[in-house]
Amino acid sequence: MLRQRVITGVSMAVAFLAAIAYLPVAALAAAFALVVCLGGWEWARLAGFSSPIARAAYCLLLLLAMAGLYIYCGLDGEPMREQVQPFLGLACLWWSFALLWVKSYPASATLWTSKPMRSLMGVLILVSAWLAAVFLLSFTRGGLLMVAMILIVVTADVGAYFSGKSLGRHPLASKVSPAKTWEGFWGGMACVLALALVMHYLLPGQSLSLSLTAVVVIALVTALSSVVGDLTVSMVKRESGHKDSGSLLPGHGGLLDRLDSICGAAPVFALGLLLAGYR
Repeated sequence: MLRQRVITGVSMAVAFLAAIAYLPVAALAAAFALVVCLGGWEWARLAGFSSPIARAAYCLLLLLAMAGLYIYCGLDGEPMREQVQPFLGLACLWWSFALLWVKSYPASATLWTSKPMRSLMGVLILVSAWLAAVFLLSFTRGGLLMVAMILIVVTADVGAYFSGKSLGRHPLASKVSPAKTWEGFWGGMACVLALALVMHYLLPGQSLSLSLTAVVVIALVTALSSVVGDLTVSMVKRESGHKDSGSLLPGHGGLLDRLDSICGAAPVFALGLLLAGYR
């Protein structure tokens, strides 16, 4: 199982880096949209849709939403930041509500357990992540920023895993994900803080054009939102009675099982850069 997980993980990383390095923005937007539709297929099952037709219709809805944003926000050229920022702000507001729902689960399930609400949750999670990812590519050194965001998410996850495994005593959200602990959370955040310091001091100043404070705050808030993304998808899986979101990735489960943290992190990371004045 571990060998399979490593092979799948390395293959995904290589494919991602190759796409960032060689594909134009329009092709990357299409590739990311395909990933979102695959994730939407899995989310539709978590939302309670068992019919392949209903799940395909949900994917079509996601595709139409992404196409609309692509045109409205001018993502085919130089994106209009004043058009994108409200959508990123809405996504961050949504993740704030998701955090409250996670903390109050299972009592909060009465607010979102219906099919329409879970369907809306999927749109907010998947489409906002797609918008943020495509928008990031419009920044100076957008590919580098994408890699930096992924590094923050992976560092928070790996740091939390090892810290929780060795020091974990107090559950973070026992009703949602019993294995996660506060010790693991703070260990992950400490690792992200170290990563932020390394990124600021090792990368050329012109690559980031951000103060140390801005880099640290953006990294830590991005890491926090990645945890919320992970816990939110885990909460919906638990409520729907599924251990994994799917079986697309050998050794990992479904696509959403790997992308849940990134979905939470991407809008926060992109909005943070906007508010910090990065161009």
